[in-house]
Amino acid sequence: MNWNELGLKMGLEVHQQLNTKNKLFCPCPTELINEEVDTYIKRILRPTQSELGQIDRAALQESKRNLKFDYELYYNQTCLVETDDEPPHDLNEEALDLAITLASLLNMSIVDEVHTMRKQVIDGSNTGGFQRTSLIATSGHLETENGKVVIENLCLEEDAARRVNNDKISNDKIDNDKLDNEEKYTHFRLDRLGIPLVEITTDPSIHDPEQVKEVAYMIGQVLRSTNVKRGLGTIRQDLNISIAKGARVEIKGVQDLDLIPKMAELEVERQLNLVKIKEHLEKNNAEVLEKIHDLTELFANTSSKIIKSAETVKGIVLKGFNGIIGLEVQKGRRFGTELSSYAKKRGVSGIFHTDELPAYSIESNEVEKMKKHLNISPEDAIIIVAHDNDTATAALEEVIKRAKMAFDGVVEETRKALKEGTSEYMRPLPTSNRMYLETDIPLFKIDENKIIDIKNNLPELPEAKKERIIEKYNLSEDITIQLVRRQNVEEFEKIKSEVDIDSTVLGSFLAYNLRELKREGINTKIITTNDLITTFKLLEENKVSKDVIVDIIKEIAIRKDKKQDSQINPENIANDLNLLLLSEKNIANIIKNIVLKNEDMVKERQLGAMGPLMGMSMKQLKGKADGHIVNKILKEEINNLIK
Repeated sequence: MNWNELGLKMGLEVHQQLNTKNKLFCPCPTELINEEVDTYIKRILRPTQSELGQIDRAALQESKRNLKFDYELYYNQTCLVETDDEPPHDLNEEALDLAITLASLLNMSIVDEVHTMRKQVIDGSNTGGFQRTSLIATSGHLETENGKVVIENLCLEEDAARRVNNDKISNDKIDNDKLDNEEKYTHFRLDRLGIPLVEITTDPSIHDPEQVKEVAYMIGQVLRSTNVKRGLGTIRQDLNISIAKGARVEIKGVQDLDLIPKMAELEVERQLNLVKIKEHLEKNNAEVLEKIHDLTELFANTSSKIIKSAETVKGIVLKGFNGIIGLEVQKGRRFGTELSSYAKKRGVSGIFHTDELPAYSIESNEVEKMKKHLNISPEDAIIIVAHDNDTATAALEEVIKRAKMAFDGVVEETRKALKEGTSEYMRPLPTSNRMYLETDIPLFKIDENKIIDIKNNLPELPEAKKERIIEKYNLSEDITIQLVRRQNVEEFEKIKSEVDIDSTVLGSFLAYNLRELKREGINTKIITTNDLITTFKLLEENKVSKDVIVDIIKEIAIRKDKKQDSQINPENIANDLNLLLLSEKNIANIIKNIVLKNEDMVKERQLGAMGPLMGMSMKQLKGKADGHIVNKILKEEINNLIK
C-alpha cells in the first residue's frame, strides 16, 4: 500500500505505571495482591453533564448497558480514597518528579501549575465514575529514522481498577446472597486503582506503520531509564489511526510491539473496505428500515437450540444490503461482525443474518418463510436476534444505528486490540464533554528550582548506557542488552568497582544465571549487592572457581529465605558445600594419578589425550579447581610422561 496516497495518519498513546512507594492521591502501597479479599462494595455508575451541560457520547453508550459493579478490597491495601468516600490527599511528589524527568528526556515544555481534571469513565474501572488526570508537559519531540515525531502531551494519571473473574468474588468473608442479580455484576479489584501512571501522547504525524513501532520502542527506552514498573500489565499502548477517506479510530491495548505494524495495516484494510461498502450502498440506493418485526411464530417448530431457548425472535430488514453483511472487512472479520459487536453491547451473544443462513440448525425453509413474511427482494438482507423481548429490541436498535453509519463509511470508534492484529468495537470515541475540573484538589505550583535540579540529574538513556558499557568493559552486546533491560547495570558497575573480576563472568551471571535461579523458584530478590560482592571476592582471591558461584549464591538465597543464618558468610557456605579450591599442589597430585592411570592412552595419543583426561580431571575435582589451572597442570604432566 502507498501510505502517502492513502493519507495515512497515526498517533500513539503510551500508558506506563510509575514505581512509586505510594499511590497518586493517598498513602496506599502500589503492589498488586492475589490473595483472598477482605470485603467488597457495590456501585452503579451514571453519566454526568459537562460544565457546558453536555453528556459525553462514550459515557452515554456505556450507561445503556445497565451494569452493576462490585469492588474487592484489602484492608491493608486500600483506603476510603479508592472507594470515593474520602477526598483525595495531596499530589504524590515522587510521581510528579518522575513525570518531570520523563518530560525532560522527551524534550518537552513543563507547565508552571498542575491542574487536576476529572475524566469521566463509567465502565466500572473507577469507583467514582471518573479518572483524575493532570497535564504535566507539552510540545516535545523524538528524532526517528523517518523524521521528527511530536510528543503532544504528557499527563500524570491514576491507573484504573483491575477487572477480575466473577469466581474470584466467592470467599467466606463475602455474603454472596447479597449480590442480587449476580449475572449483572462486573467485578473489579481496587489494589491497582490510583497507582501513578503517565500517559505520553504523540500527534498524528506518523505516516508509516514501521515508524509507529520505532516510536513505541523509543518511548519505551526513555521509560526504562527511569523508575517505572515492569512486567505484564504495567505498560499499555493505544494506536490512533485514520486515512483520508476514513475517520479516526483508537485501538486500545496493543501489547506486542512487533504487532503494531500489522495492527495498523489491518485497520487501514478495514477502513478501505468500509469505504467500498459505503460506495456500494449509495450506488444501490440501500436503506435501513427501522421497524423491528416479531418473528417468534415463524420459528415455532425450529430445531435450532439457540432460537428454541429464546423468549422471542426479532428481526429487521436492510434494503440493498444482500452480500454486504457477509463481506470481509478484515481477515476473519466481516461487516456482520461489526454489526454484531454493537448488538453485544446490549447483552446478546450475537446476531443471525441472511448472508450466512441457513446455518446454526436454522433450515432453508425457515429462511424462505421469513423472507416471504417480510416481503423482501433478492437485494435485501435480514438480521435477527433471539433473546428476551427487551434485550432483543435494544440489540436490534444498536444494529440499526450501526447499519445507518455504514452510509458514512468509517465510524469514529474506540476499538479493542485482538491477538491476531485485528480489532473489535468497544465504544464511541470520547469527546471533550467527558472532562471537568477536579474541585477537591488545589492547583500545584511547580518550583522552577525543582525543574532545574531534575534536568541537571537526568538518567542515562538505555542506548547510550549500552554503548558506554560495551566500550568501557569490553562486554558482548548480548550480555549488555540483558543488563540494560533488567536494570542490572548499576549493580554490575558497583561490583566491578569493589572486585577485580572478569567482566564477562560477572555480566553473564547477572544477565543469565540469576534469571535461571529465579526460574528454579529461588527468591533472587533476597540477594543483595553486598552478597554478590563478598561472593565474587572469593573468586578474586582464588578461593573458589567461577563454576561454583551460582551454587554459593543459590545457597545464600535459600538460607536467607528460611532465615537459617542471620550472618551470611559466602566463604563458610563454600566450605559447607565443599566448594573451596584445592591448593595447586593437591590439584597436581590428583591430575598426576589420573595421567598415570591412563598411561597407554597418553603414549598413544600424546597431547591428543588432553580432551578426555581434562573431562576426567574436572569430574574428580568437582569444582574445586579452576579450569585454566587444571588445563595447565594436565598439559605439564602429559609432557612429563611423554619425555
